[in-house]
Amino acid sequence: MLTSGRLLGALIKPKLTLERNGFLTSFCTMADGPRDEPTAKLLKRPIEENEECGDKVQAAKKLKAEGYHTDDDKKYPKKKVVLLMAYSGKGYYGMQRNPGTSQFRTIEDDLVTALIKSGCIPENHGEEMRKMSFQRCARTDKGVSAAGQVVSLKLRLIEDITQKINEHLPPQIRILGLKRVTQGFNSKNNCDARTYSYMLPTVAFAPKDYDTGNLTGFRLEPETLKRVNRLFALYKGTHNFHNFTSQKAANDPSARRYITEMSCGEPFIRADSEFAVITVRGQSFMMHQIRKMIGLVIAVVKGYVNDDVIERSWGQEKVDVPKAPGLGLVLEKVHFERYNKKFGGDGLHERLEWDSEEEAIKAFKEAHIHPTIVETEGQEGSMVSWMSTLPIHDFEASATDTQEKKEKDNAEITGNDSD
Repeated sequence: MLTSGRLLGALIKPKLTLERNGFLTSFCTMADGPRDEPTAKLLKRPIEENEECGDKVQAAKKLKAEGYHTDDDKKYPKKKVVLLMAYSGKGYYGMQRNPGTSQFRTIEDDLVTALIKSGCIPENHGEEMRKMSFQRCARTDKGVSAAGQVVSLKLRLIEDITQKINEHLPPQIRILGLKRVTQGFNSKNNCDARTYSYMLPTVAFAPKDYDTGNLTGFRLEPETLKRVNRLFALYKGTHNFHNFTSQKAANDPSARRYITEMSCGEPFIRADSEFAVITVRGQSFMMHQIRKMIGLVIAVVKGYVNDDVIERSWGQEKVDVPKAPGLGLVLEKVHFERYNKKFGGDGLHERLEWDSEEEAIKAFKEAHIHPTIVETEGQEGSMVSWMSTLPIHDFEASATDTQEKKEKDNAEITGNDSD
């Protein structure tokens, strides 16, 4: 017992010294003399553990050198924010990135590049934006523009952040505002409603026998505008919009959507032609839904089908609904009323409203969005080309294969099968 006690005491004393001072040299204080094998093994173990610890330190240093724990992260800790974006969608294949398909450039491709170059996010997170909790409020499709898109993500809050991001963006994409939000905020899930506009030449509402070669000569009559708005008003409320998108069955609950507003504003002149803007607000929209809502009203006003087709389209049968061109569709605004009610008045968080940015939004639309729509319409005539396809639609059709054939023919003629 005495021998064992002395041995244990000899081991405990240097171990405490090791833990207190962190030096292996403290083992030298042990009694001289030959060590038996069990004692040697006990002494060897702390040395091995210290070597493992050293390996972990080296690994941590390697991670730091690779940018996982940089000085920027310490100086500018990542915070959850939302960015207010405006962009002209011409030349882009929509908002959302498509990894592995770099030939189809998207708005997010240019945004992520600018975030990296400005130092707002680490370069090694560029291909995995989920690490930054990135989420867009709405996925705009090919050619579609936005005046009030919102994305949420974690960023390093560097000085003059919006200015530095914009320095690395093309002129047709701008960051117009930034606000701090709660850690769990998700721009898509927290969005209550979305407002879109659709700018089109009013000749779209001309009678079907009107000479489309005389675009500049057409002017929308007040009575026709009233009829257009009576038709758009029918969409208000909750309806089954399975006929206004693809791959939705009539009994699919997700096809039911709630529309709060839809109307056409007063006409105005641009480049000698008359245009008007349609505004629609809803809880959420399915792919091509807005374009088909507008396309069906145009078909009614032009005289290809009776008014009752709109209510019939909400029924169980398939209805052949034409899809208006993507040019002219703009995401105007996204709404966060529930979030504002819960957090906007807590004294810690800002309300997600952009009143102070309204002038910048208006200026961007006047400089980049509206001119692009007018110029492209004048050069390519997308609305006139699309109107020429309306006679091929069978608005009384109820067979699924009939509608699919018509949509395929329409896509081949217009060359615009996607928003």
